Amino acid sequence: MVKLAKLTGTAIRAAKGREKPYKMADGGGLYILVKPDGTRYRCNYRHAGKDGRWLWA
Repeated sequence: MVKLAKLTGTAIRAAKGREKPYKMADGGGLYILVKPDGTRYRCNYRHAGKDGRWLWA
């Protein structure tokens, strides 16, 4: 399994929008969706074998 760098608050705040939405992942089951306008919208995670999701506007 490929180990990616952990997501940090600094990295998430520094995320810039691209032409299409993209995901920033940490390789441990956590990712955040960055929309084209640069807002961070959805955060999915996996804990104890179950999926979870945080949503905010």
